[in-house]
Amino acid sequence: MEYIPNILFAIVLILGIGYFSKNVKKLIRNIKLGNEVDASDNKSERWKNVVQIALGQSKMVKRPIAGALHVIVYIGFIIINLEVLEIIIDGLFGTHRVFTKVLPDSVYGFLIGSFEVLAVLVLVSVILFWTRRNIMNIRRFISNDLKGWPKSDGNIILYFEVVLMCLFLIMNATDVPFQTMDSGNVVSGHIASWFSGLSEGTLHSIERTAWWLHIVGILIFLNYLYFSKHLHIILAFPNVFYGRVTPKGQFNNLKAVTKEVKLMMDPNADPFATPAEDAGDDEVPVKFGASDVMDLSRIQLLNAYTCTECGRCTSECPANQTGKKLSPRKIMMDTRDRLEEVGKNIDANKGEYVSDGKQLLGDYITHEELWACTTCNACVEACPVSIDPLSIIMDMRRYLVMEESAAPMELNNMMTNIENNGAPWPYNQQDRLNWAKE
Repeated sequence: MEYIPNILFAIVLILGIGYFSKNVKKLIRNIKLGNEVDASDNKSERWKNVVQIALGQSKMVKRPIAGALHVIVYIGFIIINLEVLEIIIDGLFGTHRVFTKVLPDSVYGFLIGSFEVLAVLVLVSVILFWTRRNIMNIRRFISNDLKGWPKSDGNIILYFEVVLMCLFLIMNATDVPFQTMDSGNVVSGHIASWFSGLSEGTLHSIERTAWWLHIVGILIFLNYLYFSKHLHIILAFPNVFYGRVTPKGQFNNLKAVTKEVKLMMDPNADPFATPAEDAGDDEVPVKFGASDVMDLSRIQLLNAYTCTECGRCTSECPANQTGKKLSPRKIMMDTRDRLEEVGKNIDANKGEYVSDGKQLLGDYITHEELWACTTCNACVEACPVSIDPLSIIMDMRRYLVMEESAAPMELNNMMTNIENNGAPWPYNQQDRLNWAKE
């Protein structure tokens, strides 16, 4: 009988980690639906970005208030969960605060005391986050693309964090041996007075209940991540590593198209030769640009899963600021939603994708949104985890122009003017300097 709690704990732990692993495999499979990209260049710069941006939160703190609150929650989340290691050992082997046996009381007290202070700071930060999201009417938190599930998801995470921090403090406050140590109970020591009239047996029951709820809550939180925007807790690091390290204004050119243009400009080229025959070994791609998630790169799909839905990209977007439909945040959310839909299709059809008559372009993202983009890169610069919504927009534009000849009239007129007049304007080259005569 005495081993039943340990066996039960092991079962809960295996189920929690097992379900999480299953979802991680599904996540990797979905990302691999995209086209493979060589990101083996500039390794030192990539690792530097991981340290500065992902670990050091350098882009997050550009907005001081939100940045400072996020840093507190971020540090608290990492450090307080070191305590989970002790809980796992205790749960599996039936010990109680096993680290008190291997660490000096002063060291253990310092660690737990730090955890408790951080827990209070996290609670304060989470309350302020909730206030910003639900009361202060900050534009990026009340826009149309954040209604429904995305708004609820943001609040659910905050409630999770409040409950986990409270359970941690209650667990410490009702742990009689820990309170007897009188070391590290810098916060729980004050909370302990709330339970002063209870018997030792009742305190033990409360402590065990809080202990179980705390570890089960952490496992539930871990598995909730896959369905939440907080997946960025895990994916921010690889996403920053694979983020672009080339200048933001530098667009990628299709090799097949570049070679075609070079052939046109080369008087010695064979006009009847294919690009692969005359200019190299790169074949013409099956499709120019992207109309669905399978046409995007793996890095772009990783971007979609990493999106924090913070809205910094949309708040910086000049097109959005002038009332146009474009929201870079929505581009990423739509890409992730479509990718999830494709993933469920594959699950339902035993590992094979069966066409559902839908695609990212048109069913999720409209032509109007794509052509509203000014390609200014403000969204890319603003993102705290190196997401690139512009690359998806440009690939979908490329599909519209090169596959469907569906460019807006204004763009077609401009291209015609460049072809005929050597400039975007509808004036003959001989009349260009007429304005100076006046």
